[in-house]
Formats: sequence, structure tokens, C-alpha cells
Amino acid sequence: MKFLVAIAAVPLLWLAYNAAVYGNPLEFANGQYSAKAIQQRSAALNPAQGHAVTAASYFLKSAELNMAPRNWGRPWLLTTVAALAFLWWRLRAQAATFLLLCTPIAFYGFSIAHGGVPLYVPSWWPFTWYNIRYGLQLLPLFSVAAAILIAALLTTDKRRGPWLAAAACALAAFGYASVWRVQPLCFTEAWVNSRTRVALESAVDRTIAAMPPSSRFLMYLGDHVGIFQQAGIPLRRVVNEGNHRPWKKPADPSGLWERALANPPQYADYVIAFDGDAVDRGADRTHLTLLTAIHATGQPQARIYATRSGGR
Repeated sequence: MKFLVAIAAVPLLWLAYNAAVYGNPLEFANGQYSAKAIQQRSAALNPAQGHAVTAASYFLKSAELNMAPRNWGRPWLLTTVAALAFLWWRLRAQAATFLLLCTPIAFYGFSIAHGGVPLYVPSWWPFTWYNIRYGLQLLPLFSVAAAILIAALLTTDKRRGPWLAAAACALAAFGYASVWRVQPLCFTEAWVNSRTRVALESAVDRTIAAMPPSSRFLMYLGDHVGIFQQAGIPLRRVVNEGNHRPWKKPADPSGLWERALANPPQYADYVIAFDGDAVDRGADRTHLTLLTAIHATGQPQARIYATRSGGR
């Protein structure tokens, strides 16, 4: 009970935070920055939409692939089943505690199916990488299951137990070595999905690096905050969508963000807009001068404007 109360405190505090800041305790689930809203804006496919069992299968597959490439991750699921069977046979009271480590399967199954968070694995349709990191949530389960299975082998068969335990340890070593050799899948996902984004952000970074060091910017950071990280520009010099009071719905007319969109020259020297983002849609361009337009394959066009102060 102490364990459950301790971990329950985290989501309760999260709900309280959302209620205090956004006026909606479920803002993270149904607000404009929620996973479901992002999926709707990006029109991303979800092969498990509305099907919790299929979603759980994708989740388990991502867990397998995080442990070992191709089908070599399946023994970890078999290890988990064997450990649960042993607990149910010899230590039934502890089996219920072990099942707590299995709850991510149900949680992510329902989240993927009904929460707007698709998961793609390269071996199943649509044969690409997306949210594969979810599978890492089963690492504690696999670790405990392997330890239980090794203990079971050592205690139930005194003669062959050590050899079987050594084989289980070899499986773990093989899994880590194989993942290291082909690169961890989460790293591969990040590398594959960020190539065009990095190209765009690097091009914008090179452009703003040539601007005066005290320049102020107006930009929507939700998609490309890495630009200023690369340029070493602190966010205090960037007017962004976070500069307003989120509990003011649907907008905060007195917020810095809204005032800067209405009158960019008063608050920024340069304005950076990407096709379709909040700056592109909402900024007053009356006194803006287009300096450059930047294109990158598969990414929205970026346009950099100088305000009257920035154009001096």
C-alpha cells in the first residue's frame, strides 16, 4: 500500500498542476499540446486505432526490438511467462506483486488504441520508426523476470541449474551485444526521423548566427526549439508561445506572445516563421522585411523577417 500511495502521488500532483495552470486537470490529455491533438494536426496513421489488443502487440514488439534485433527479443517474453509460472507455482503471494510490472502492457495498449499515440516498428506496417521508446517500459519486468528465472533454475535442479542459469545470463549478454552492434532502436528512430529537421534547423542556425549578438526574436518554439540551442541563444531573448498566461482561455490578449504577434517591431528584431505555424498564421507583417527563405526536403519552409528595428 505504501508503494501504491507513493507512485499515485505523482499523477495526482500532475492533475493538480494542470488544473492550476491551465484550468483543466486533463489538459495533458485533451489540450492543444496533447498527444491526440498532435496526431490530429499531423494526420499520422495509427494501425492500432481503436484496437487495444493490436496496440498491445505493437507495444510488446517494440519491447522485444529494444532488447534484441529482429526476432531475438522473443526469448525475453518467454522468460517473463516462465517467471510468472514459477511464482504462481511456488510463491503465489509474490505473483500479484510481479504482475504490477506488467501494467505497462495494458496502459500503453489503451493509450495507443484510444489516446492518439501511435507506435510504429520497422518490421510491421507501416514499416517505420515512431515512439519505439515506449517498449523500454518493460525493462524492469524483463530484469526481474530474468532474476526470478535464474533463481528458480538454481533452486529446483541442483545439478543442471547452474548450467541453465549460465545460459540465461548468456542470453542477456547476447541481447546487449547485438543491440550495441546494430545501434539501439531508440537512437535509430531519433536519427532517421530527425535528418531533415536537423538540416532545416542547421540552415536557420547559420543565418541567425550572423545577426547582432543582442538580437531579439519572435518564433513559435513548439517544433524547432533546437535552433536556439545550436546557436547558443538564451530563450529570454525569444518571444515564444510560452510567454502568456495559459489559464486565460481561449487567448491572453495582454500576454507578451499575443502582443508581439500583433506588433512584432515593438518586441523583436527578427521574426522567424515556418509554413503553417502560429507566427506564420498570426503575425502582423505590415512592417516586416523578408530577409531569406530556407527550404529543406520534407520540412516546412522557413522565412526570416527583419522588423524595422532589426533592419537598421
